[in-house]
Amino acid sequence: MRLTTTLAIVGLLLAPATMAAERNDLPSCYRYAQLASEQPAPSGRALTVVIDETVNMPQALKSSAWEHTLRYLQPGDSIKLYQFSALLQNNYMKLQFAGILEKPLVGKVRNHIGNASLKKLDTCLQQQAAFFQKTFGKQFVESFGKPNEEISRSEIFASLKKIGEDLGQEPSEDQIILLVSDMLENSDFGSFYQANRIRGIDPAAELAKVEKKELFAQLDGARVYVMGAGLIGDDAKGAYRSGKVLQSLERFWQGYFERSNARLVSFGTPELTTDLK
Repeated sequence: MRLTTTLAIVGLLLAPATMAAERNDLPSCYRYAQLASEQPAPSGRALTVVIDETVNMPQALKSSAWEHTLRYLQPGDSIKLYQFSALLQNNYMKLQFAGILEKPLVGKVRNHIGNASLKKLDTCLQQQAAFFQKTFGKQFVESFGKPNEEISRSEIFASLKKIGEDLGQEPSEDQIILLVSDMLENSDFGSFYQANRIRGIDPAAELAKVEKKELFAQLDGARVYVMGAGLIGDDAKGAYRSGKVLQSLERFWQGYFERSNARLVSFGTPELTTDLK
């Protein structure tokens, strides 16, 4: 049976059971193989990818973000994909994908399962991995801004606060956030731009403003990796601003994440030079 047909049938079978549970865009192979009672526990690791639609991200950085994601993920991990923008008619924050990659059976548990059931499960898990790359990959690509579409506003603080509320409803033991954004707030709260350039900011003063407006998030103790910081306008082909300006920007976000129950591990300006871990 073809991959799309198999998983479509499984999805239909599982729809009533999953509506009340945590969202999972990946049909369960253990239910399909009637081995739900033998399913291994999830890894406890969660990766949340957050893409800023307002940035005209160069293709090299899009590809790099995709590769970082795939290198990190392992069977048993959960994965979410958010797209955020500004609160405009057709541009707003969306949860584009949420799923759990299931672990294969190993060891003594596997040895007690019949060959027919194991074959059904193993084949489905291979299909699940391929289905994930196809489905998540499509949403990943579509989450980036369009080359000929300019969105002048960017609600980074409000978006992270809402994402934090979501994470709080489904806490994980090991949470990582990959944030693909220029990290330049441009909203009614304030702007990190001045005359179409990055404004030199005072991190302490800006953090005080965020506190006054109650815009810190609650990010589940996440480790945060940023890529794309400092990209602006037509210069998004890879150029970045002065080291002094970017250092101030990084210090601000380091303080922001500390106040938001998270830790900034790496701040890519624009490329992320360390793997997620």
